[in-house]
Amino acid sequence: MIMRDKRRISHEEARVAETLKKGSRVTGAAREKLAADLKKKYDSGASIRALAEETGRSYGFVHRMLSESGVVLRGRGGATRGKKAASA
Repeated sequence: MIMRDKRRISHEEARVAETLKKGSRVTGAAREKLAADLKKKYDSGASIRALAEETGRSYGFVHRMLSESGVVLRGRGGATRGKKAASA
């Protein structure tokens, strides 16, 4: 059984999450703060899906916020196809 270590969220993060209810419009300073937080966490290795779950927003919303803030998105990973070996 795999146990996930749940990190404690700060009071500030809890307050931001509270004000960013799913479906609510995020504008102005709150949007800039959210974009900066998402960028920092993504650059530290968090996935877009993990950030979406953490913030209660959609994958597309988080992806758009990261793109707008100039983040270079990582590749999808997984298996890649190599060139076919030439048969002799």
